[in-house]
Amino acid sequence: MFNPKNKKIEKVRLNKFIASSGLCSRRKADELIEQGVVKVNGVVVQELGFSVSAKDKVTVNGQPLKKKTFVYIKYYKPAGYITTMSDEKGRKTIYDILPDEVKDLKPVGRLDKDSTGLLILTNDGDFINKMTHPSIKIPKVYRVCAQGKMNMNHLLQLAKGIEIEKGKIAYADAAILDYEDKNTVLQIILYQGMNRQIRKMLDSLGFPVVSLKRISHGTINIQGLKKGQFKYLKPREINDLLKQIKKLEKNASKEA
Repeated sequence: MFNPKNKKIEKVRLNKFIASSGLCSRRKADELIEQGVVKVNGVVVQELGFSVSAKDKVTVNGQPLKKKTFVYIKYYKPAGYITTMSDEKGRKTIYDILPDEVKDLKPVGRLDKDSTGLLILTNDGDFINKMTHPSIKIPKVYRVCAQGKMNMNHLLQLAKGIEIEKGKIAYADAAILDYEDKNTVLQIILYQGMNRQIRKMLDSLGFPVVSLKRISHGTINIQGLKKGQFKYLKPREINDLLKQIKKLEKNASKEA
């Protein structure tokens, strides 16, 4: 279909259109479509591959979808705060110290209470789903100080995999950067997202973590930030990250 100016009207899959409104992830959008609560121009659509354009009127549960402006920030999380919007145990969360202007954003993954470093936050649900999907394996880089003197054999064990919980094998690429007194300073790269993964892996080897800081997530790094500070990501930074995600998605599909 062409408009009067002979330009092709861009169409996208319905689940992507819903996700781009900020309502939910693509997977959740598929569920809504199958449930029959999504209408396009007043007609119920339950075909997952259905495509729409910006000219189509899409409603979910009778509510029209509005175009949402997506916001992405990088934030330097200090120690002592958990990465969640609220906590039933009454512990301090990052939302206790985040500025009001970004308190509606959700974190892409988590850092535990005692860990510091980079967190990406956004209101783009589809983006969060891609960044955290286990099949895509976006690299996360950490600088870790561990108690004791580690050697190459320990690094090989991390790469080979360690069972941190029954049936859960964790892997990590690691390099020794330095020795400080009786401690080992490491760079560790994760491609998984298990709870307290690095701490559990090093504990199992007998080298408890002294400090842990995430320095990058995908193509985004912590440079230019002090603890507690945030910066809005520039369009170029988002585009570079999306290009990396697309490349990793292709690799994942080839391996499947």
